[in-house]
Amino acid sequence: MKKLTSIICLIFVLVMIFALPINAAAPYQTYTYSINGKPLYSPEAYVPASAINSDYMGLSTPIANPSDLEVDENGNVYIADTDNNRIVVLDPYYKVKFTISSFVNENGVNDSFAAPQGVFITKSKVVNGEDVPGRIFVCDTNNNRIVTFDLQGNFLSIIARPESELFEEGSTYKPVAVAVDQYDRMYVVSSTTYQGIIVMTDRGEFTGFIGAQKTTMTFWNLIWRRFQSEEQRAAAIKVLSSEFNNIAINSEGFIYVTTSAIEEDTVASAITSKSKAGDYAPVKMLNAAGDEIMRRNGFYPPSGEVDLNSMASLGSKIQGPSTVVDVAVGPEKTWTIVDQKRSRTFTYDFDGNLLFAFGDMGPQLGNITADSLAAVTYQGDNMLLLDKANGTFTVFERTEYGNIIVNALRNQNERRYDNAIDDWTEILKRNSNFDAAYIGIGNALYRSGQYEDAMEYYKAAYDTENYSNAYKEIRKEWIAKYILLIPIFVIAICLGCSKFLKYAQKVNKRTATAGGKRTYGQELLYAFHIMFHPFDGFWDLKHEKRGSVRAGSTILLVTLAAFYYQNIGQGYIMNPQAQYSTILATSLGVIAILALWIVGNWCLTTLFEGEGSFKDIYIASTYALAPLPLFIIPATMASNVVLATEVDIINLVVTIGFIWALMLIFFGTMITHDYSLGKNFITTLGTIVAMVCILFVAFLFSTLITDMVSFVANIVTEIQYRA
Repeated sequence: MKKLTSIICLIFVLVMIFALPINAAAPYQTYTYSINGKPLYSPEAYVPASAINSDYMGLSTPIANPSDLEVDENGNVYIADTDNNRIVVLDPYYKVKFTISSFVNENGVNDSFAAPQGVFITKSKVVNGEDVPGRIFVCDTNNNRIVTFDLQGNFLSIIARPESELFEEGSTYKPVAVAVDQYDRMYVVSSTTYQGIIVMTDRGEFTGFIGAQKTTMTFWNLIWRRFQSEEQRAAAIKVLSSEFNNIAINSEGFIYVTTSAIEEDTVASAITSKSKAGDYAPVKMLNAAGDEIMRRNGFYPPSGEVDLNSMASLGSKIQGPSTVVDVAVGPEKTWTIVDQKRSRTFTYDFDGNLLFAFGDMGPQLGNITADSLAAVTYQGDNMLLLDKANGTFTVFERTEYGNIIVNALRNQNERRYDNAIDDWTEILKRNSNFDAAYIGIGNALYRSGQYEDAMEYYKAAYDTENYSNAYKEIRKEWIAKYILLIPIFVIAICLGCSKFLKYAQKVNKRTATAGGKRTYGQELLYAFHIMFHPFDGFWDLKHEKRGSVRAGSTILLVTLAAFYYQNIGQGYIMNPQAQYSTILATSLGVIAILALWIVGNWCLTTLFEGEGSFKDIYIASTYALAPLPLFIIPATMASNVVLATEVDIINLVVTIGFIWALMLIFFGTMITHDYSLGKNFITTLGTIVAMVCILFVAFLFSTLITDMVSFVANIVTEIQYRA
């Protein structure tokens, strides 16, 4: 019996071991981010397989302070071994093939590297029917040049510092990274060049600069420049500009460049504001002309970490945005950046959606020493990460989950939309929080003409841009169907508004001469006279008693209803996260601001010879709110049929309503108190200060009441305890 129990326990342990998924071996958590900046954990896309050190490679001299890592089309690995002044070339199994440390140059003189920091390998190609083999381009940094070799390590040429008047006299040229496109154009990153990426032919002929980083000048810098000489201004530009630190190029000739020299506050501001601009982004995509063309359709700009106070596995808190030091082009138009600060990688699709992020600091296999992750590259289905401090690189194998993502992107890129939907659906079975999968299914449905279904998937991913594109097609069909009724409807609305305004004008004129007590309807219609004739309108409102508290209160209630309708009735484009507040919260917000204004203005004008009573101020202020419902309600209705590109029009309409209402409040206050324009302006500023003071006093009072209640409660508790 005891033996049988032992066998059962052993079987149970074996089942548990083999039942564990492969991603359980990863010493980090793979994740993406939600629209609110919350991490959404996901299955592992890559898991560490092995760490390749110098002993495994078969090197007698260990690699020291490597700076770059590249892979050629045959899977061979190239390492820029900076401190050993050599390039190490490994076969696809990470065994040394040869090293390049010395060579005979074109003058027949023995030559060598000095701290090479970058390496790039071109693919073999066919030109005019002839096979052109690939080449090795080495950034010989401290020798201020680029050296080329064939794929067997034989010397080909030296490309010296380019000659051009655009280079400042005496400036230093230190190439640290290079990329070469299919037309043999070289794009060079120099660590001391602030004008942008250096472009030249593979023979060293200078073409120009592209992609110069914008400078971030403060207000005081701009003033100080007024008093600087030309030499001082030129020196200031050098300080304020940001150099690039790495480069990669995809098969279509688009260039990815990275920089870690932009001020962290500027990058953090772009992340928190979800900016789509690339002016101060740490990673950009440029075309051959240097135009920034990166798509930034994700929730956050592709800048690495979104949680700027993230925790490392060792418990240390890491502040600020990512320190991006390298970028690599992956399969199916994906691309990956390296965050050296957190020893982490972030992989995006071509549209800028975050597919997955992983990595951490620590001694475990798969984690990298702090501030040591130097480079990333792809070798087939594997990802290689270079550990600068240890002189090693870690091989990460793509998991089944990662393979499905790549297959989905491939099917999408090759327009096999049905297959892409199947792949994205399979991903959602494993990770229901993966927004890129919803977007992928939506894209496939959109391209198949299933616009309504596509909108549902875009809506699930909060993708307002693609949602708008799909809705645009539906709206086109709707417009084509009702093309004859639309102008009739518009004309009818315009005629109705015109008729109503003429009727209100007629009633207001008749009431002005009729005398006697005004009816409730006449008091309400008088708001339209005030809207278009504020000076005489507010004068008669006070002196001729054309308005009343009941009519003003009605306008206030209609305004509250308009704000609440705006809160719950906006279309998806305007409110993708469906954020609503209760009618009580909406009403209290509006009433509190209005009450602060009325009380603050009454308190101030009582001291400064204002002729309006509290009642007069209330009536004038509520009548001044009349334009708001007339703009908010139609704008809210229109928000359900607008596209993302038309949102600014809706916002403009609402803004006009607010400006109109504020102007009426300003002039209504002036007429009510019989102030001059200047005195009314000063009084308005004083009223705003009074509102702040009232809020402060109210806060102190509420804090005092809370403390008193807490004190009494503690006394009662103590008495009960003593008793």
